[in-house]
Amino acid sequence: MRAVKILVFSGSTRSGSFNGKLAGAVLRELALGDAQATRISLSDFPLPLYDGDLEQTKGVPEAAHKLKRIIQSHDGVFIACPEYNAGVTPLLKNTLDWVSRISDPGEPASAAFKQNRVFAIGSASPGAMGGVRGLMSMRTILEMGLGALVIPQTVIVSSAASAFDAKGDLADERSASLLKAMVQALIRQARFQLG
Repeated sequence: MRAVKILVFSGSTRSGSFNGKLAGAVLRELALGDAQATRISLSDFPLPLYDGDLEQTKGVPEAAHKLKRIIQSHDGVFIACPEYNAGVTPLLKNTLDWVSRISDPGEPASAAFKQNRVFAIGSASPGAMGGVRGLMSMRTILEMGLGALVIPQTVIVSSAASAFDAKGDLADERSASLLKAMVQALIRQARFQLG
């Protein structure tokens, strides 16, 4: 059986983002798990604020089509989800909204989030809660809004300013263990989805 292909990205494009660091740590752990991992940045897929009138007059932007194709070329997706005011970042929500609008002939609605694809989410935050409130919102959007399969395992990194070592790995043993368990579950479920 071929290696599973996992896409990794962060809902923040800020330089030095804690969730960017988390995405990097997940990428390294995926490589140890014999997965073929790809990391992208949402900064490479600039999209206007979603507007139904804009979609009606100009169509879905090519950046959203490109991102949909990339997602669909992978068996699984990990999203590092920053928390803004107890919710999902505007960048991440807007990106998901645009991609959800694309269904090619014969595909179901929100096709990029379905069709034997599995998702995992995690977050890193400087606060004590580690971004868990934003993750609850993200899980609702993915599962209920888009019909995605999201594994229950997650990684939550609190006190993120001191959570990563010089190599970018998680210094805290408990957080590192959660990350490893989540990655293993994502690979396992992606393999299962392959049949």
